[in-house]
Amino acid sequence: MNMTGTARLGFAFLFMGLATMAHAQDIPALKGLDEAARTNVLQMVDGAKKEGALSYSDTIIQPTTSDVLVAAFRAYYGLPASFPVNYTLLTSGAMITRIEQELAASRITFDVAAIGSPTWTFDRYRSGAFMRYRSREYDAYQDVIKAGLGVDGAFVLNGGYAQIPIWNADILKFDGKSYRDALNAAVPGRFSIGDVVQSESHLTTYAGLRQVLDVEFFKEMAKKKPTFVGRSEQSAQRILTGQDVIAFGGNPSRVHQSNQKGARLRILYPSEGFTFLPQLTFILAKAPHPNAAKLWIDFILSETGQQILANKEALISGRANFQSPIPDIAPNFSSLKIVNVDWEKMTADQLMKYREEWISIFNP
Repeated sequence: MNMTGTARLGFAFLFMGLATMAHAQDIPALKGLDEAARTNVLQMVDGAKKEGALSYSDTIIQPTTSDVLVAAFRAYYGLPASFPVNYTLLTSGAMITRIEQELAASRITFDVAAIGSPTWTFDRYRSGAFMRYRSREYDAYQDVIKAGLGVDGAFVLNGGYAQIPIWNADILKFDGKSYRDALNAAVPGRFSIGDVVQSESHLTTYAGLRQVLDVEFFKEMAKKKPTFVGRSEQSAQRILTGQDVIAFGGNPSRVHQSNQKGARLRILYPSEGFTFLPQLTFILAKAPHPNAAKLWIDFILSETGQQILANKEALISGRANFQSPIPDIAPNFSSLKIVNVDWEKMTADQLMKYREEWISIFNP
């Protein structure tokens, strides 16, 4: 049977349409969605492909974890392996400086960012720096939003962490329960604390701890001559080598990653409570790739994204009913004793006073 050119063209379009539908059926992000939601996701995927890239920054996620996330992100939406995702790891201070400079110049390079600095994040939200995007995943984060760890449709935590005491069980035999116990175990000149001058997250931690620990505690700590470190990788390395016997600015992520390589680091969630640092994630208002940015937010907040962050970075998920795969290092959110701080009302001036107080105590 001979077909006319028009008929052949019609069959070709039909075949392409069926192939597209079959491909859409294989996209994990579409599972369980109604028709309207599916259409919305496919439109964003198409938009992301036309935008041609995604750029994001974080202060915690290591490059190796980013590689896993990016591969899963592409698979989640059926994006090609060649779809560019550019990642930048920054300190909290460096991220704030860069974003502030880009906002001032109206030249935004990041689409999405995440930082454990709630006071700054609330300030930037109020200034209109973030895009309004009400991800469907926000439904699973209403409890933490009500707890002041996000604003519905603007930003929420992609995970949380703490800067708390860690030690090497091969070097220090320690079974204390409190910050006081940890300070008693600290050997003068052989322990570290977070550098509040270098790091916005360490400043946030100090501001929280001052709600449960008085100035005299920190003056006693200063007498023992701590080393000041700005990043959790540094504090963990000093513990691993035996240079320090305990670190007060330790990060569960580095403990988990070190132990996966055979180390025996331990972590303490102190009985007084601890400052919970929500890694607040948002889309910049003038993001150069808005569709790709929205897809990333949906992905990173999804069960799939949260599992990767918990397994690779030991981040504590704020997602409802999420069960941590490593509860001894990254406990379930509902089990935590968190220092109660109203970050929305904590002003930059108040944080500056805590910074000045810390400097007067430790004189770094």
